[in-house]
Amino acid sequence: MRRLYTFMWWLALPLVLGRLWWRGRKEPGYRAHWSERLGCYGARAANDEPATIWVHAVSVGETRAAEPLVDALLAKYPQARIVLTCMTPTGRATGKSLFGKHGARVVQSFLPYDMPPLVARFIRHFEPRICILMETEVWPNLILQCQRDDVPVVLANARLSERSLRKAQRFGQAIRDAAQGISVVAAQTEADALRIRALGAANVSVTGSIKFDVVIPSAALATGAQLRQQFGARPVFLCASTREGEEDMILEAFQAARATLPADVLLLIVPRHPQRFDAVAAMVQERGLSLQRRSGLSAPGAAVAASTAVLLGDSMGEMFAYYAACDLAFIGGSLQPLGGQNLIEPAALGKPIIVGEHTFNFAQATEDCLQQGGAVRVQSSDALMHQAARLLADVQARTAMGAHALTFANTHRGATARTIALLPELK
Repeated sequence: MRRLYTFMWWLALPLVLGRLWWRGRKEPGYRAHWSERLGCYGARAANDEPATIWVHAVSVGETRAAEPLVDALLAKYPQARIVLTCMTPTGRATGKSLFGKHGARVVQSFLPYDMPPLVARFIRHFEPRICILMETEVWPNLILQCQRDDVPVVLANARLSERSLRKAQRFGQAIRDAAQGISVVAAQTEADALRIRALGAANVSVTGSIKFDVVIPSAALATGAQLRQQFGARPVFLCASTREGEEDMILEAFQAARATLPADVLLLIVPRHPQRFDAVAAMVQERGLSLQRRSGLSAPGAAVAASTAVLLGDSMGEMFAYYAACDLAFIGGSLQPLGGQNLIEPAALGKPIIVGEHTFNFAQATEDCLQQGGAVRVQSSDALMHQAARLLADVQARTAMGAHALTFANTHRGATARTIALLPELK
């Protein structure tokens, strides 16, 4: 099965590269650093380079989740460096924003495609002492090559939904061999641990989610405070990390509910994928709603006009600032069966939270937050606006929910230290 998997990779490679070039029309980052995706690098550095720890975080969410772990590893191993790999240009940009402060101690690269010679070249070039894969990244050839080169593989902050388990099991023995090749798994929940063991992993511990340990940057809080000034005193309803199809549902429900919402409410929409900013702006304008963009608020003295109904969050790396500036947050990806996004960040800022029906990507965290009163669940976009109207009109209820959300976030800290304790010592 693994040979078939590898053969399919070779067959698909021209299509994969063509798609990469096509996506680069709107996101130029996809046309950069191609050599890294093919396992090709410059001349090797001198032999006196520090010990290398390899951390793979596929995109933005995983890179942000890795921040406490990367900082802890750099503190524990002051002579080591981190090679941080990702799959997307937005993930790489996030890594630069988060870890640029560490200088040469954090090196970034795209992950080579999962074909044996490409992965082998990566390992020969960087010579990692350990490989740490974040969340759900299980690559059969990568793990096999690490075994051959005596590089322990750790799956950190691991999560696996029932749907992802069923998909993974289609690969049969190839995925079982990969799971058995993982030295240590640090799972977020007991349910995740059970599903990962079902794949064949043996050494599985439950450590909780590292995302609870993320430290809110002071610069993000300052940006949030500045945004709040630009918004004025009006209530702000944030729809964060929305996915394709959700914005149209939200805008339709928003228009239908205008009579029940506060008259001066500002709807702040932040699409998850930057290539969709213009499409979402067009949706707003087609509905006749007055629109401003976050990118237009950077000039001195800029402010959101009182007549503006929708503000488009068309910036990268400012989600904490958006959460800090809002009164109420809806977490996108949950109105449609997409699994939802991370609600820990708004909870850590003490914001009341609304989620949709589909939260299987963060099932345990969402249920815990719901049970502690920090969030409410809705079944439709109309119900979303009904809850928004209720909470925006009730300061006491909103404040209580925010306090419960903060308590939820604070009581789940400590996963980073528990994960570090499980890691094999560097050789």
